[in-house]
Amino acid sequence: MKYACPICKTPLMLQQNTWSCSNNHRFDCAKEGYVNLLPVQNKRSKDPGDNKEMMFARREFLNKGHYQLLSDRVNELAMLHCPRAEQGLDIGCGEGYYSHRLFDSLPDVELQGLDISKSALKYASKRYKDISFCVASAFEMPFESEQFDFMLRIYAPSLDEELRRVVKQGGTLITASAGKNHHFALKELIYDKPKRHISESSHIEGFELVHRENLEAELVLTNEVEITHFLNMTPYSWKLTQEQKADMISQGLKCELDFKIEVFKAI
Repeated sequence: MKYACPICKTPLMLQQNTWSCSNNHRFDCAKEGYVNLLPVQNKRSKDPGDNKEMMFARREFLNKGHYQLLSDRVNELAMLHCPRAEQGLDIGCGEGYYSHRLFDSLPDVELQGLDISKSALKYASKRYKDISFCVASAFEMPFESEQFDFMLRIYAPSLDEELRRVVKQGGTLITASAGKNHHFALKELIYDKPKRHISESSHIEGFELVHRENLEAELVLTNEVEITHFLNMTPYSWKLTQEQKADMISQGLKCELDFKIEVFKAI
């Protein structure tokens, strides 16, 4: 993996367990294996990213396979559009659920995961030893230019110019975001006039959209623990009343899944 120093942008070299540049900026690898490349001056809070409760809830929810249909379809598209990818990047990788399933699908890929949450990467690095992970911002990624031939971005904000900078010309970017009807039944509980998500295709500067689809299904949860995990990993936990949560746990949860999946080529 070719890291660039997040402070001076010069290449980083690994010696023992420390990444350092020619200007002697140094970044130690954590005992779990990841490296923190988010300088203190670039943090907007003491512990940016999802908190431990949200991280744990999402980890448990995903590990139960409730969003496996999204992971499976993303992997199918990756194998279709870039079967010989060698350098891959999962932007906003979180606990590594999508990363490790993607890694198992692309036989020749050297995969890098990036997330701003240190808590999430502690878990990911400990569990998925064949993948490299770094704490960093997707708005200023610590990589040399034109490094990746494949990138995955699931529900992660980023800058168009940064995406284009780190990908090779002709490289593939697969994104997943909320489709028009995603979780609409829950929105109806919260808002007087709920709005549906934007349904139009996305535009990313420096990329050509080559494929777009919506993956739709129904999420049905009857287990109290799984319902709690689902709510705690989303903003709905803060917006639903305690009475609404109690009703949901007693009666079960049913809502729409609608994932907008898009495939881009760097031009």
